[in-house]
Amino acid sequence: MVFADLENVSKAFGHEGSFKSLEEIRAGHINCTYKLTFTRQSGEEIAYIVQKINTVAFRDPDGLMNNIGLVTEHLANKFDRNDPEYNRRFLHFLKTEEGSYIYRDGNGGCWRSYIYVDNATAHNFISDPRLFYESGKGFGAFQKQLSDFPAEQLIETIPNFHNTKKRFVDFVAAVAEDKAGRAKEVEQEIDFFFERRKMMGEIIDKMNAGILPMRVTHNDTKLNNVLIDDTTKEAICVIDLDTVMPGSALYDYGDSIRFGACTATEDESDLSKVDVDLELFKLYTKGYLEESGDALTKDEIHYFPLGAKIMTCEVAMRFLTDYLNGDVYFKIRYPEHNLVRARVQMKLLTAIEAKFDEMTAYVDSLI
Repeated sequence: MVFADLENVSKAFGHEGSFKSLEEIRAGHINCTYKLTFTRQSGEEIAYIVQKINTVAFRDPDGLMNNIGLVTEHLANKFDRNDPEYNRRFLHFLKTEEGSYIYRDGNGGCWRSYIYVDNATAHNFISDPRLFYESGKGFGAFQKQLSDFPAEQLIETIPNFHNTKKRFVDFVAAVAEDKAGRAKEVEQEIDFFFERRKMMGEIIDKMNAGILPMRVTHNDTKLNNVLIDDTTKEAICVIDLDTVMPGSALYDYGDSIRFGACTATEDESDLSKVDVDLELFKLYTKGYLEESGDALTKDEIHYFPLGAKIMTCEVAMRFLTDYLNGDVYFKIRYPEHNLVRARVQMKLLTAIEAKFDEMTAYVDSLI
């Protein structure tokens, strides 16, 4: 059935050449993803990515693809079409004959397709510090390229995704309801977040006050969402645009530091291993600002470490909220998994707090 669906999808998006091979890509956790390779008459191969959009996670697929279409069409104008690397600089989503970015199958499934970016790798781990520096350059360039795009044209694909004030309200409700009967065992963790409730709203407050501008933000700035060229080892393309929506540049920057500058894995049980690596922090910041610096305000750059604090706090609180609710959102491998994850992020946050002045001084030195 899947092969028949893919054949219809391929025809709908006008894939070129004779079919050669099909590969399922299992790296993602939300959409079903396949790589289809074709051979053109010239003998040259071309590959496409085909994805079935998860409409449980993304309930408005048309709005989602409208966001992506607007953003990628804007990006298309930032590059020279005669550049041999043009097709590798950003994701080229295809349209059906009807001019839609979505093909709907007979069962109502929503499919999309884009040109596969060859000779590039999405790295899951920082095996070399240069990878983190390059990811900073990649996301920094992405921010600059979209700095003149009117963010208000985009919808929130996941409403209140980084509304940390709303996340705190949800957390308080989880404590009060105590659905899994776990609140009594995590009183210290609960107090940890109540002590930081004012800090959590600082980005939103500064946006509302006009101190921080609204930007187009990626909102999932993990290392593996920047493709690194296999030959040059440089960032070539930002991928996974499902959560592109209006927000603050601090969200993207902060989440990158939370993810990449932590000295331990997300579910490390030995908290003594958890710290913030200032050298990785500096590398990423340097790369990010080399590409985005003149597109950002001085206030945005100054508050970058605040973004790292708030994004780490938000993720920690989301893990604990899910633990209190009975592990209904995040996939777990054992009963205490979400609690372990929460404690790692909490330890990381205390490390960022301890080094906050040093981080801010470094960022200010680059303005």
